[in-house]
Amino acid sequence: MTGPDEFGPAAADLVRPYVITKGRGLPDEAQLSLITLVTAAGDEQQRPTQLSPEEQNLLDLCAAGFLSVAEIAGHTRLPMGVVRILLSALTERGYLITRPPVQRAPLTDRHLLEEVLHGLRAKFG
Repeated sequence: MTGPDEFGPAAADLVRPYVITKGRGLPDEAQLSLITLVTAAGDEQQRPTQLSPEEQNLLDLCAAGFLSVAEIAGHTRLPMGVVRILLSALTERGYLITRPPVQRAPLTDRHLLEEVLHGLRAKFG
């Protein structure tokens, strides 16, 4: 818990989202979806000092490794749209690396699985 003179997570509730995002619009869903994985690019020592506190917080979260956009929004307790806008801006400036989510594996043919099952039953009883 923070003291009365310190700013904590409650400070984000006092600032309007358009102030945090500096009036930028939402990125394209294909560019930055809820399950897109994000991580920090480069060293912590090369980070700029002109970032907003929210952007700095996002960089700190992403420095540990890949997190999804939804996980990042949950950790920061900022609205999803605000997080997507800030992540998009940080990616465009080269501070973050995004990776599309892993594609779902195709389903195996049911007939093939039944043949394997019958073969195993025939061999091992």
